[in-house]
Amino acid sequence: MKVIVVGAGVVGTMHAWHAVERGHEVVHIEREAEARGASLRNFGQIWVSGRAGGEELDTALRARELWEGIGARVPGLGFRAIGSLTPVRNELELAVAEAAVARPDAAARGYELLTADEARAVNPALRGTFEAALRCERDAAVEPRLAQLALREALLATGKYTFLPNREVRDVVGANGNGTSSVRDDHGDVHTGDAVVLCTGAALSGLVREIAGEIPVRRVRLQMMQTEPLGERLTTSVADADSFRYYPAYASPALDALNEGQAQDPTAAAHKMQLLMVQRLDGGLTIGDTHEYEHPFAFDTLEDPYEHLTRVVESFLGRPLPKIRRRWAGVYAQCVDTSRVVHRQQVRDGVWLVTGPGGRGMTCSPAIAETTANELGW
Repeated sequence: MKVIVVGAGVVGTMHAWHAVERGHEVVHIEREAEARGASLRNFGQIWVSGRAGGEELDTALRARELWEGIGARVPGLGFRAIGSLTPVRNELELAVAEAAVARPDAAARGYELLTADEARAVNPALRGTFEAALRCERDAAVEPRLAQLALREALLATGKYTFLPNREVRDVVGANGNGTSSVRDDHGDVHTGDAVVLCTGAALSGLVREIAGEIPVRRVRLQMMQTEPLGERLTTSVADADSFRYYPAYASPALDALNEGQAQDPTAAAHKMQLLMVQRLDGGLTIGDTHEYEHPFAFDTLEDPYEHLTRVVESFLGRPLPKIRRRWAGVYAQCVDTSRVVHRQQVRDGVWLVTGPGGRGMTCSPAIAETTANELGW
């Protein structure tokens, strides 16, 4: 087969990867020189711990397995099986962690409740004050600014992959009499294959609207930042108890009690925040994040969320943060029904649209692409 993949973010790149792995030729089209959206502007976390039970967790666990295998073959991804720690400060937060450990799928997630001393033995950089920590052994990390580049280099080495940057697809034609489908780009070139997969990320207007109409996917904006090198190793990724309020795995009567008995920090509540933090290979810390759902999005970044995150991180580390190296905002596509892992829709004969994984894109993309390949019979 010959597969045309449109969009070179992590979802599109993983579709290209699975197609090549199954012996097919791939033409990969990207409207910019390289992907510049949410596939780069994220934590690089393979985040199993907070996923909803059922399909979402199954997808995340399969993706975690695939990431590890791909990472062994493509070291440039920077795959690390580091796990995560979520420190808790009081009885209300501890009760949510205890409820998580009591879940029937806790073992699959690698949940373990640690004392503060045990948590510091796992991650000695956590010198601040907390009572205990929820550990998730199955969480992992890759380098978001490097992953697509490393995957593309490996794909190019196969001889079955062609990357066409700086080309925007303007038209899509479904399967004709001989069973092939095609796309036309803004250079006027037509690319024909046996299947077309559109992985357009948060670009939901233009071409997507023309061929699919209004789809049940929304855009979400976030703010993040990255520091200079910490000067010591952060051996796990780190979250705070606000992540309990955000991720579906932690829903429980204990969470209800936390929400009722412990008001969220006003800044965190206003910006729908949680702390997630992961160390980059150069030693810097990627820290976030916020969630903005109402359009039109602001075009600037706000300082209050960054100041809140700095206070939380410093309280866990027991030391000042290194200098902030960069701040940024990003936008990703999320299914309006957030229980859906992804929006996968056949929009023409031989043409499929795959978008809307939400904040699960980096975590779940290998398994999302594998499912597409299986369903399309590649």
